[in-house]
Amino acid sequence: MLASRTVSRCAECGTRLTTLTEPLGRCPKCGAELHACKQCTHFDPGQRFECTQPIAERIPDKRARNDCPHFSLRVTVERDASPGSVRPDEARQAFENLFKKRP
Repeated sequence: MLASRTVSRCAECGTRLTTLTEPLGRCPKCGAELHACKQCTHFDPGQRFECTQPIAERIPDKRARNDCPHFSLRVTVERDASPGSVRPDEARQAFENLFKKRP
């Protein structure tokens, strides 16, 4: 079974952000603002004003820093598919053991 982990990624470059990243700061790789609509959990282009929260007016630049009180840094759950998690030969051996005749 694959393990999972919760991570935050920069909406511009995809860099994984550390848990200690200051949400009012910038991405360490590309310099994108982190306290911006594009980085927020509530950002949804299909919603009114592109936000799932009840905001009074639309924020025009979704990449620019803003002072929205509803801001929450987007966190996603990803599969941990690191190379050390399952080796191909282990999977093959487990498959062959299923059909091995027992004495």
